[in-house]
Amino acid sequence: MLEIKNLNKSYGKNKVLTDINLNIEENKIYGLLGRNGAGKTTLLNLISSQILRSAGEIKLDNEDVFENSKAMEDICLVKDFPNSVKEKKVKDILTLAKIIYKNWDEEYKDYLVKEFNLNTKKKLLKLSTGNQTIVGLVIGLASRSRLTMFDEPTLGLDAAMRYKFYNLLLEDYEKNPRTIIVSTHLIDEVANLFEEVIIINDERIKLKDEVNALKERSYFLSGREDLINSIIKDKKVIHREEFGSTKIVGIYGNLTEKEIKYIKDNNIEISNIPLQKLFIYLTENIMKGEYSNGRN
Repeated sequence: MLEIKNLNKSYGKNKVLTDINLNIEENKIYGLLGRNGAGKTTLLNLISSQILRSAGEIKLDNEDVFENSKAMEDICLVKDFPNSVKEKKVKDILTLAKIIYKNWDEEYKDYLVKEFNLNTKKKLLKLSTGNQTIVGLVIGLASRSRLTMFDEPTLGLDAAMRYKFYNLLLEDYEKNPRTIIVSTHLIDEVANLFEEVIIINDERIKLKDEVNALKERSYFLSGREDLINSIIKDKKVIHREEFGSTKIVGIYGNLTEKEIKYIKDNNIEISNIPLQKLFIYLTENIMKGEYSNGRN
């Protein structure tokens, strides 16, 4: 569906993205993770052709997205509105979105407006930050675009509204599959949404993998420190805790049958790392430069 090759973006001497290579598949939900300033927003802006790339290719169905009106009909990026748009009434913004996105669902838009109790007669700038965010979410959901991207989609929303959005997103995705990319730093809240995660750090893609594959290679081990140390000496340790003589470690990598037997024989407790914690540990280790994308 979407293919990115050797993508680079710089502002003068300031490099933002370097040698980005990605294949984004049809009908899948991706999590785009990374700290603030990692380049997540820049990548989404490039995909949606809102800024110019410095080098590289971005193709949707083998056609370059830049200055391609056909491609733009299939790509929706939800982010903070520019000031020029905030001067408009919400109903006019939604009418414009209906014109832009060819798969727009007007009936679903009306349902969402009622569900979120939006006042569409007001100018966008007269709404609270949370309600301005909701206008963007309505556009993203109702656009039904083949590629829908949400950049920090819950700004200003309380917990109840955030979970309402997550539930609506999943419900609509099941009924109307499409490709969705969610860029966020609220990892613990959205972990269960994702089928695949992409982590950016230091201008580059540091990890891209299926969630199920990540889960199968991540474990908590708990036991006596000397026994734990002998099993983790060649493993990528992404978390450590100690309670007296007991050591708890989170490891990322495959375990051999011999290692599993050792764990059982020595009464070392083993369990899978919950997704929320796994994404946080991996992201933190990548930021510290203590992680590589190699598989044990």
